[in-house]
Amino acid sequence: MKKLEEQIIQMDYSEEMKSSFRDYAISVIISRALPDVRDGLKPVQRRILYAMSELGLDPDKPHRKSARIVGDTMGKYHPHGDSSIYDALVNMTKEYSLMIPLVDGHGNFGSIDGDPAAAMRYTEARLSPGAKTLLDHLDKGLVEFVPNFDDSEKEPAVLPAMIPNLLINGSTGIAVGMATNIPPHNPGEVIDGVIAYMDNPDISIKKLMKYIPAPDFPTGGIIINKDDLESLYETGEGKIRIRSKVEIENGENGRKNIVITEIPYTIAGNKTKLVESLASLVKDKVFDEIYDIRDESSKEGIRIVIEVKKDRDIENLLNGLYKKTPMEDTYTANLLAVKEKQPIVFNLKSLISEFVDFQVDLYTKEYEYLLDKAIKRQEIVEGLIKATDIIDLIIEILRGSSSVKQAKACLMEGNIEGIKFKSAKSEKEAKKLSFTERQADAILSMQLSKLIGLEILKLHEEGASLAESINEYKKILGDSKELYRVIKARLREYKKIFNRPRKTMLENTTASDYVEEVKIEDIFVLIDRFGYTKSIDMTSYTRASEENLKEFTTILQMKSNDRLCVFTAEGNMYQVKAENIPRCKMKEKGVLIHNLCKLDKENVILYTSFEQLFEAQLLFATRAGYVKLVSGAEFETNRSQIQSTKLEENDEIVSINLISAAQKLSGNQRVIMITEKGLALSYPLDEVSELKKSSRGVKGITLDKNDHVCFTTVIEQDAESFTYNDKIINSKKIKLKKRADKGQKLSL
Repeated sequence: MKKLEEQIIQMDYSEEMKSSFRDYAISVIISRALPDVRDGLKPVQRRILYAMSELGLDPDKPHRKSARIVGDTMGKYHPHGDSSIYDALVNMTKEYSLMIPLVDGHGNFGSIDGDPAAAMRYTEARLSPGAKTLLDHLDKGLVEFVPNFDDSEKEPAVLPAMIPNLLINGSTGIAVGMATNIPPHNPGEVIDGVIAYMDNPDISIKKLMKYIPAPDFPTGGIIINKDDLESLYETGEGKIRIRSKVEIENGENGRKNIVITEIPYTIAGNKTKLVESLASLVKDKVFDEIYDIRDESSKEGIRIVIEVKKDRDIENLLNGLYKKTPMEDTYTANLLAVKEKQPIVFNLKSLISEFVDFQVDLYTKEYEYLLDKAIKRQEIVEGLIKATDIIDLIIEILRGSSSVKQAKACLMEGNIEGIKFKSAKSEKEAKKLSFTERQADAILSMQLSKLIGLEILKLHEEGASLAESINEYKKILGDSKELYRVIKARLREYKKIFNRPRKTMLENTTASDYVEEVKIEDIFVLIDRFGYTKSIDMTSYTRASEENLKEFTTILQMKSNDRLCVFTAEGNMYQVKAENIPRCKMKEKGVLIHNLCKLDKENVILYTSFEQLFEAQLLFATRAGYVKLVSGAEFETNRSQIQSTKLEENDEIVSINLISAAQKLSGNQRVIMITEKGLALSYPLDEVSELKKSSRGVKGITLDKNDHVCFTTVIEQDAESFTYNDKIINSKKIKLKKRADKGQKLSL
């Protein structure tokens, strides 16, 4: 037992949780969700491309089943599930998401509408030409290779990307406590910006924007807040407002057509969302101007047709569509990437600077590799040339040697021991030989065809070419300007391959207000005892049977531009616009009032329309016996919730009665208050003061200990009865007294 206790490690739970969560967060940030600032790839993307490269899936090779690619990636490099790997593979094929797709897909890889890709067993893929710019030169040792998850393979820590992939293709990812959202840019513009930075490292972001003016989305569209982009590129954070590109065409029967030809990048891969939102607005009659909507999109491009009724204000309609549909959307940019295992928010210039520094490192290693290779080859070529000059001696050495080792020793060190020579002269010459080991190996493996005169000439030409290349490589490595010249030259070549005209237009557009054509009609709001609420039009109401209407405890007639006011026992008033109350058929249930105005667990005392409320006075009566009159105009507000009255602690509203102006002016109204113990008090309404809604009120009845008001009503002085708890009460039996008196025993 003692030994077991000695093995138990005591630790603080909160500290362990902090440490574990921190480790998890860092793992997600570095190893899963965020791109590397150098190659612009997340780990899963990098591993997929490397696995495809290892499978030999070059752009000129046949496609291979996606399942095989996913299997290799998961088994060798990324043990996080096949679905996440396949999703990443699919995303790298999408021309509507990437400026330069990295994977060439064959089969159903989804669509811009939002259709999902087919299962990985049905699709095929290979590397795209764009991916080769990231993968070329892997064999030159330009980047570090690290062990995979189980130390059975090696994988590149970063790909030797020769184009600024992070800016060109952008990236999106959600980590723990942070997210990246880098928009794509035009390849030609980005390369021009990189070259401009290399020409002048002190260039300002404002001047850089002459080359990279804005993101360029594959889906096109219009950026309408051009002036805000400088702040985005300065800070690395900002919002981009994107608007659909539309054309106005003549339609049938004198109608005009609004044709959407480009959509915001934010709904790329979910175009159906736009079409459905348009259709929904038409169905709900939000836009009376629209006659019909058709999606005529095809492989040739986007074409969503909105037919507009005759003689309608198209500009105003467009403003409404921009306001209420994804035809205009906001892209929230955050230029967050990983540098040396640290997440950092970059600006435009620092992103370019990181790429250039990476290129300098890559090109330096590349030319060091080329220089080393050229020097080694030069050594061999020089040895072969020298050998051809004394080929007779070498043949004599080879024929006189009993082993390759013996011949090699003679070639390298002039060791003639055991070798038979035809003459003393040959023996003497052999002693002078001093080939290097690499040269000796090349001579021993040299084919006889190399002795042909033309082949010897080629060796001399190769030697001269190698000498020239070595001088060039040394020049490049010894001068940063020369290195920059080479980098820029290659970038210009990539520009020729990947450049394309800008798709996204730039504007400065102020938000235009939509003037809604409001159609005002009479509606009926129906509320049942459970609080289910709906609205119906006049026609539906007149057709409804009395039996159907009996199930509703509240029926309010109001205008479609009016508001439903809801008063609760807790002293609050809520407002719901009539247009927000669901328009239903009689058979439909409707929506709970608690969902319409966020009532939570409050108890509703009164439903009324604002029009009716505004023209009346409200008699508030509380459980503690306080009463007051409040003008309906006091409740004029644009807020969805306000306090309707002041309540003492543990007090609540038991009744709210609407008093019309005519009732108040008649002076013929009396208040009846009933308590829980069955006491009733009646007094003239004129004795109740009109107060502000923020006041507590005045005493309406004097209560015995542990007694409370449970009911209040207002009736005419000569009224013979009123209804209380579904019983008809003879009002003549309740004597008229003064306000604040004690009540009399009520005979039921």
